[in-house]
Amino acid sequence: MPVPKRRKSRSLRDRGRTHKKLSAIQLIECKQCSAKIRPHRICPECGYYKERPYRTIVTS
Repeated sequence: MPVPKRRKSRSLRDRGRTHKKLSAIQLIECKQCSAKIRPHRICPECGYYKERPYRTIVTS
């Protein structure tokens, strides 16, 4: 197995880690019920997606 010939400096090591981070979840407002939802997903509150009903929500 290959082994690095020289040790990586801290700056090179940290520069390689710049993309390994978590990003905040993006939320949008549902146009039907104004609930906060993730984009491109059916609203869990009202069951609408792109202003069309896709699922009926049963409340017991």
